[in-house]
Amino acid sequence: MNFRYDINGLRAIAVIAVVLFHFNPAWVPGGFAGVDVFFVISGFLMTSIIFRGLENDNFSLFKFYVARANRIIPALAVLCLVLLVFGWFYLTPMDYRALGKHVASSMGFLSNIIYWRESGYFAAASHEKWLLHTWSLSVEWQFYIIYPIVLIALKKFLSITNIKRLLILGTLLGFALSVVATIKWPNPAYYLLPTRAWEMMFGGLAFLYPIALKSNHKKIAEYTGLALILLSYAFISSDIAWPGHWALVPVFGAYLIIIANRQDSFVTNNSVFQALGKWSYSIYLWHWPIVVYINSLSNTKNQELYGITISILLGFLSVHLIESIKFSSFSSWRKLMYVKPIWLILFIGGLSSFVFLSKGVLFHYPKSVQNITTQSLKEERWSQCHKGWDDKAPRCQYGNGEVGAIVIGDSHAEALIGMISRLYNERNKSVLDWTMSGCPTAKGVYRVEPKFSDGCGVFVERSLEEAKQKYQGVPIIIINRTAVAFYGQNEKDGINYPIKFIQDKDKTKSAMVDALVSTACEFTKHSPTFVVRPIPELKQDVPKTLMKNIMTTGKAGEIKLSFNEYLQRQNIVYQTQNTMAKKCGVTIIDPIPYLCDSNYCNGNIGDKSYYFDDDHLNKFGAELISGVFEKTLFYP
Repeated sequence: MNFRYDINGLRAIAVIAVVLFHFNPAWVPGGFAGVDVFFVISGFLMTSIIFRGLENDNFSLFKFYVARANRIIPALAVLCLVLLVFGWFYLTPMDYRALGKHVASSMGFLSNIIYWRESGYFAAASHEKWLLHTWSLSVEWQFYIIYPIVLIALKKFLSITNIKRLLILGTLLGFALSVVATIKWPNPAYYLLPTRAWEMMFGGLAFLYPIALKSNHKKIAEYTGLALILLSYAFISSDIAWPGHWALVPVFGAYLIIIANRQDSFVTNNSVFQALGKWSYSIYLWHWPIVVYINSLSNTKNQELYGITISILLGFLSVHLIESIKFSSFSSWRKLMYVKPIWLILFIGGLSSFVFLSKGVLFHYPKSVQNITTQSLKEERWSQCHKGWDDKAPRCQYGNGEVGAIVIGDSHAEALIGMISRLYNERNKSVLDWTMSGCPTAKGVYRVEPKFSDGCGVFVERSLEEAKQKYQGVPIIIINRTAVAFYGQNEKDGINYPIKFIQDKDKTKSAMVDALVSTACEFTKHSPTFVVRPIPELKQDVPKTLMKNIMTTGKAGEIKLSFNEYLQRQNIVYQTQNTMAKKCGVTIIDPIPYLCDSNYCNGNIGDKSYYFDDDHLNKFGAELISGVFEKTLFYP
């Protein structure tokens, strides 16, 4: 196939949108759809290679894999190696360990699965993941592995014509699966191959069923396709569940540009787009780590423009220094060990696995940094007992005696479950852990964003019913990061608006107050009920900040929040809890005197952190406030 200038220009249209979106989503709200355009292009090119080989009976699966490895792996390996070296000097042990895990998953082309399991793509924590963007490379690689095998198998039973027809059906079924899965299972739908394969297959249809168009019709097809892509960039946003049915807009737009096949178009065949298209893969690789690095700095003037310029420059250098290297191609599996990218995978993968397994190569850090790392731990059973929004929360039990208390709430409750269970276990009683990530203890709550399923309200109703039916008289301890339900998060790059509602969001504050109070009061009908004053949210990751301070200045410093700022943010929560106490006798547990003085709420004492991030107490912090829990629960 001759070089397609239109497709190269389409790559530029895709990468420009992705880069602009990542540096500043306000510039191109739907820029992430550029990835979908890339998928269409990949599907077209891979289908052309495979079907030409199948039709001529000379397709080599191994040669196909080697070609893909030679194209993709070298530049990715260099990026990963640079990040590992950079992280050795710059990152904290926790971040360096996470980088090791993510490098290994990227080199193994499993990063989409890892990131799916960790969190949502648009979550604030995404800006701390240096290789988050490699999820799309993993999806493509998985497609490259499976797609030709399926086609080879089909060729044993079907003619090429019937295989082509079957691919039409497969594309339609894949699209239907994507639409349904985006509604029911939004996070896996975003990351995983089964809901993305149809986009690449759609691109394949452009090759399998070319349409001969007259010159003026080619222009119409190209301009219509371009309009669809640009409209998706402008009017689709991260608030929309994705991919779903809306992904058809940029996908069909890319399809139209490909079938238009205009090699002399100024839109795609101008010198700027041709250069950016040629560099697009390397620009894509390097731009996201630049985004993450810039995000870790204080805001500076024109930082996005500097970041974009550096991304393009690094992309240019990568193309000329790495992508230009010609690696040997082989057709026989017996030559596997001669495939140089395989050795890159083994070397980088092994190195990154060592970083992960050695907990970020902890021994090379100062002793004080090592101590902060080992102290800043979650509860051992966190991953087992504390599930995300779209999971059915498990019912974990701490201890073997009769049930002494039930802890209900969100991750702030989970952070204290170890300390609370210790108090009860010492009295030969057990504690039930009924917690769910991001779920305020309020009946009827739902999450406004369509890309999240609606499990919280069901979870709270289930807790009320189960406590009433099975555990009458057992104390209920409610712990929540309630301010998030009113204002959103307060940390840098957090979601700074409410994402959980009871009814129309214009009435959400009063409705949320009523729901929180009525839910707590319903518990009091059959059990003594306690509610914990809100734990201070310090707006910055305490252990990471302490470690960075030590690594740069030699001193831990003090991480603290103005007490007045704490009271201002938590005022509505205090009022709500006071209403609970007045209306139905809920007992308030107040740990704030242990964490705050009249001026500040403290996040550390010396190199000892009270938190494992910005707002969750670690074991040390939890034990710091254990006295008030013991006094209130057992010696009122």
